[in-house]
Amino acid sequence: MNKLNVKIKLLVKLTLFGLIICGISSCKTKPKQEEATVESKPNLLFIFADQYRQASLGFLNEDPVYTPNLDQLAKEGVFFSEAVANNPLCSPYRAMLMTGRYSLSTGVVENCNSQRTALGNYLKKDETCFSDVLVDNGYSAGYVGKWHLDGPEPTAPNVKRVWDTWCPPDRRHGFSFWYAYGTHNRHNVPYYWTTNAKEDEKTYIKKWSAEHEADVIIDYLKNNENQRKANEPFALFWSINPPHTPFKQVPERYRKRYKGMTHKDVLNRPNVKFNDNYDLKRGDHGVEKRLDQATDYFASVNGVDDQIGRVIAKLKEAGLYENTIIVFSADHGEMLGSQGLMHKNVWFKEAYKIPLILHYPKKVKPKTDDILLSVPDYMPTILGLMGFEYKIPKVVDGKNYAGLFIDKPVNRPGKQLYFGGKSFASNGDARGFRTKEYTYAVVKHESGEKFHYLYNDVKDPYQMKNIWGEDSGLDKKMKTELAELLTSMNDPW
Repeated sequence: MNKLNVKIKLLVKLTLFGLIICGISSCKTKPKQEEATVESKPNLLFIFADQYRQASLGFLNEDPVYTPNLDQLAKEGVFFSEAVANNPLCSPYRAMLMTGRYSLSTGVVENCNSQRTALGNYLKKDETCFSDVLVDNGYSAGYVGKWHLDGPEPTAPNVKRVWDTWCPPDRRHGFSFWYAYGTHNRHNVPYYWTTNAKEDEKTYIKKWSAEHEADVIIDYLKNNENQRKANEPFALFWSINPPHTPFKQVPERYRKRYKGMTHKDVLNRPNVKFNDNYDLKRGDHGVEKRLDQATDYFASVNGVDDQIGRVIAKLKEAGLYENTIIVFSADHGEMLGSQGLMHKNVWFKEAYKIPLILHYPKKVKPKTDDILLSVPDYMPTILGLMGFEYKIPKVVDGKNYAGLFIDKPVNRPGKQLYFGGKSFASNGDARGFRTKEYTYAVVKHESGEKFHYLYNDVKDPYQMKNIWGEDSGLDKKMKTELAELLTSMNDPW
């Protein structure tokens, strides 16, 4: 009996000892489990180049550009073939991207400058931005490049406009790493405000901006100087100014590809007008000054791709590539002489259609998708893909289409809004929409007179014939559908 008691006591001791060891072991492994959870959250690298039109993606074989890195990204990811910039201007796009809301909702209807600040044309401090959501859910967020969402101190209409301004830390919407400027076009000698810099403490750089920013991002990924919290996933937004004007400010090594060529050699779209026989009332006088710089524009496109390639190479080297969602887009396109116009802020494809590629090899299979995606959809869709479906702010105008990444049926939109501020055709503004078949826009003169533009994009892919007035039934249908769209968005236009 005594021997049995001894055996029972020994068994109890061993059991207790085992439980203690297991408890200690589980306590030690718990942080590793937490680290695994952190590692499983995807990083986000959202890249958008300024004034980069969709036709300048090399794999589309439209513009004569060389973009092997973006081509590979599209081949391995999802290419959204019908993406547009709903309000094709720098500041409005950025506000839509950051908030998931349209221009009337954000108040950023035109580019931010000192003469529009008093009208509320800037990103508000109380907006819940893309970055705010991610930071609130355990991310380190960084911003590199052009911001252009703040309103400089107001100036009178007859005083020279101020465009650039410092963004104080309390208006950065959670970005703890900051290497940015408001807006300038100093591609070869840019300046930046760093994270802790004060308003009068700019950092001046003698290097092409896209290349220098790639250097900064590579350092951020290395994290040798603790630019981000090592135990947190990162969300990094990179706004590249080239190929925005001035087109001439591009390194010579990228110009070599176009040596001996003129703009007439590289502008192959049939809707480009090389002479002055177009309607100057409708035209952009920048055509005369900049059309001959088309080769420099394409050289900048090549350069942007090169620098993105450097960053992608670093992601691979650091073992971050598979678990990083890489997005490439643009805030608007560039007309480059099409329709006798230069630049943006019009509904024609060259300005309106933009690149949109999403690459996430860990979870997303390659494909091309023709969904009529709009800029306010980016934020909720990417948050949905990242596992934050229930963290999407209720005030967003955009929709979460993350289901399309797993081939889940989604309610595909039938239209994409076009919103125009001051237009080339008048001193008024414009509204319109795009479907799979048509592009329709109405320009309203400040006198109240309206000009209608309607194109059958299937039969007339270069939008060379305005068919408004040819079919009264179709005209009426377009007007009715535009009215319904604007009413649904509470647009008083």
